[in-house]
Amino acid sequence: MNETHFLNRRQKLLDMMEEGVAIITSAPTQIRSNDTEYSYRQSSDFYYLCGFNEDNSVLVMIKTPESTKTILFVEAYNAEHALWNGARLGVDGARECFKVDEVHDVAEYAELIKELLREHINLYIDLYSDSARLDEAKKAAQSLHSTRGIKRHIRAIRDVTFLIRTLRLIKSDDELEMIRHAVLITAEAHHTAMRECRAGMMEYQLQADMSYVFLNSGAMNEAYGAIVAGGNNANTLHYVDNRDTLRDGDLVLIDAACEWELYASDITRTFPVNGRFSDAQREVYEKVLDVQLRVIEAIKPGVKRDWLQKYSEELLCDALIELGILSGERDALIEAKEHKKYAPHGIGHWMGLDVHDPCPYVDEEGESLVFVPGMVMTIEPGIYIRSDDESVDEKYRGIGIRIEDNILVTESGYENLSSMIAKTVEEIEKRCIMI
Repeated sequence: MNETHFLNRRQKLLDMMEEGVAIITSAPTQIRSNDTEYSYRQSSDFYYLCGFNEDNSVLVMIKTPESTKTILFVEAYNAEHALWNGARLGVDGARECFKVDEVHDVAEYAELIKELLREHINLYIDLYSDSARLDEAKKAAQSLHSTRGIKRHIRAIRDVTFLIRTLRLIKSDDELEMIRHAVLITAEAHHTAMRECRAGMMEYQLQADMSYVFLNSGAMNEAYGAIVAGGNNANTLHYVDNRDTLRDGDLVLIDAACEWELYASDITRTFPVNGRFSDAQREVYEKVLDVQLRVIEAIKPGVKRDWLQKYSEELLCDALIELGILSGERDALIEAKEHKKYAPHGIGHWMGLDVHDPCPYVDEEGESLVFVPGMVMTIEPGIYIRSDDESVDEKYRGIGIRIEDNILVTESGYENLSSMIAKTVEEIEKRCIMI
């Protein structure tokens, strides 16, 4: 991604800030066991603002009435580290690569931050972070507060994450390009799973087929832990064991996707293990698909997200009534939350640098946001009927279905970014028998 994009984002954040200092830290490394670490994944907020993918780094942005300044603190080049783990960019390399005003060795941060905070009244940080670097900044602010001769000092510590994530809510063309690429790879992986699935396979073998597509296409990371849930396992929403046998006559629900350059995709498809829907499976599947298509069709600028959630619950409740799983008047059933037993989760979430992008769903007054062009969200209705639910007709027991696509709000309505992935009964059955 061009460095100009990151420069523009930083300027937008500075425009949103009052006078003061913002400090955004990189993600720490995470221990997997003993002295081994998980593969490093950068903080999404930090990456969004500077595109730097190393740990132990700090971005400092300063705004005064007269000027602004951006400073990047990075780890210095270290020959021993380069030998064992690869070379870091270092201070000189970062100075060449990034359009910031200053670059310093992060070893100097603790000493410099006190001077950088001097004479400022607002400190913008992640209020809920346990970062040691932010603790150092807060201690420096407290020290200055009690220093004689300082006429102006930090009087308020404010939340920078709300500002950053408000910016992240609207995707730029370059961000959409990353998401589209992730979706294309994920589409191939889901179609591979449909083609390769056979009764007697293990769930993890189907996951492995998809992982091969991700890695072979250059997508080095899954966007989240894959769910490959055969039969009644699909009725555990966050089933991630993927250790069971896929059985003839069952459905398999796969919620799996990759990320590309840290940008996520998030796709779920449900299809028959043997390639053919039974009558009962088809009946429930087409109800869920009808709900999804109608909800997607309702997306356009000006629509409120909480209205979309209400609309989806009404449609799902109607579907459950039509299937004979619930009985009674729809509004009364929804008021009593009877539908939640079979459709327990929301209709979707924001998606971007995080698969569940932590962007706001309400404005500063607590009102639900309206859709505007550039927002990307998932639409993922589901109906889940546990195998031990004796209140439901036996033919439906053990069926769990979710269908999930990634939707972009456009000027005229919406674009389904994942529309190329087989979804109708006919499309899925054709994919399942392809040789």
